[in-house]
Amino acid sequence: MLSKSLIIFIGVGLVSALAFGIFLLDVKNTDQLIFVEGNSVSIVTEKIDFKKGEEMKLQIINSGTTPLVFSDASYGLKITGLSGILMYSPIAAQVISELEPGDEIIFSWDQIKNDGSPVLEGLYKISVNGVDKEGNIVERSTTVTIWK
Repeated sequence: MLSKSLIIFIGVGLVSALAFGIFLLDVKNTDQLIFVEGNSVSIVTEKIDFKKGEEMKLQIINSGTTPLVFSDASYGLKITGLSGILMYSPIAAQVISELEPGDEIIFSWDQIKNDGSPVLEGLYKISVNGVDKEGNIVERSTTVTIWK
């Protein structure tokens, strides 16, 4: 017969594994390009798992039916750790940028932070935000994993 403490530990372990699995399903969003009616922006990477030091190509696509306006030439692109600490944002001229429906812009990232040091292995959030002609904020994010 199993002791009560062993049954409790197994139960807590199963519940924890289930909760962590659901969290990872939410974080590892692989639906990168979805065209919709109205406002939408998408971030597309060629894959979601990268080797450390591998160059990433990032496509920002207006996947909606209305034009989007961005405050600078970086198109609101930011790469952060899951904790929210900014790792990389392209240095861009302060000019108003616009993406018409279906248009795209491509950036590449060599996994070097803004301070010049390489990033560590882990999960990273890539996000972009802009506004439509009526001033509504349009944003999207995806996650990628960097492996050793």
